Amino acid sequence: MGHPFAIREIARQAGLSEATVDRVLNGRGGVRESTAREVRQAVADLDRQRTQVRLVGRTFMIDIVMQTPERFSTAVRAALEAELPALHPAVVRSRFHFRETGPVEELTRTLDRIARRGSQGVVLKAPDVPEAAAAVGRLAEAGIPVVTLVTDLPSTARLGYVGIDNRAAGATAAYLMGQWLGDRPGNVLTSLSSGFFRNEEEREMGFRGAMRARHPQRTLVEIAEGQGLDATQYDLVRAALERDPDILAVYSIGGGNIATLRAFQDLGRECVVFVAHDLDHDNTRLLREHRLSAVLHHDLRQDLREACHLVMRAHGALPPAGPTPPSAIQVVTPYNMPPQATAG
Repeated sequence: MGHPFAIREIARQAGLSEATVDRVLNGRGGVRESTAREVRQAVADLDRQRTQVRLVGRTFMIDIVMQTPERFSTAVRAALEAELPALHPAVVRSRFHFRETGPVEELTRTLDRIARRGSQGVVLKAPDVPEAAAAVGRLAEAGIPVVTLVTDLPSTARLGYVGIDNRAAGATAAYLMGQWLGDRPGNVLTSLSSGFFRNEEEREMGFRGAMRARHPQRTLVEIAEGQGLDATQYDLVRAALERDPDILAVYSIGGGNIATLRAFQDLGRECVVFVAHDLDHDNTRLLREHRLSAVLHHDLRQDLREACHLVMRAHGALPPAGPTPPSAIQVVTPYNMPPQATAG
């Protein structure tokens, strides 16, 4: 496994002992394949972050822990690593712990391992459930600051939240939906990946409140627990369409948009207006193909930069600052896509 990194660096990146890393790198055996994958991933992460690893400055090792579909975790990884050079002279190294779905116990075990092993900070996207809140408390007791990303855990000991005002985003989606549907009759499908993520709940509340105030005649049909994954989303959307022949528009709060559109197509139904969130690789392609009406987007690079700054402030490396304002909500159409999206 060719690489320019010291065993000590790889071990720190992987969260493993130097002896274990040495066995993997030299093919001595005696380690599980999952452990070998962690070592290979650590080398790959270091290679992507090599512009930062050699910089002279204070080093912060940050763990990024997320329950989210792969398309969004990929966007977060790319956004953070694109920001690393701008954080100079500080050196920020990152370890990634991504899972698409699964029991909350797996997530809390990851957080507890970090608490035992140590970290300069955790950036977390997790469901708002008691088990996750308790794990954040244990991290705080261990002196590890936690910053929540895109979805908040406000009743925990987390240091701060970075992301959009999700109620305002939902109300913005309702405004766009009402403008584009006009007087055309029909119902609107709202789709959540899970009822346990606070950001999705707040978006739904903002959307429902604005629709009730401005368009009380419209019926909203809700589906949930598709986890934002195409495999589960398709069946939920198709069943909703079969039950309700008047659905003609979608506000996608939690993703799985390729599957949603496929369900409309397979039933020969038209989706007149489709508002979604985040310029991940799926939504970028769908927007470019004019299959989405608009995407509510926010600058992930700015969010990750602010998360790193919060961690640095917690360690006294930056001067104190006021509360973190919400990220700007960008309404992106096929005609004003950011350069990085149009080139993707």
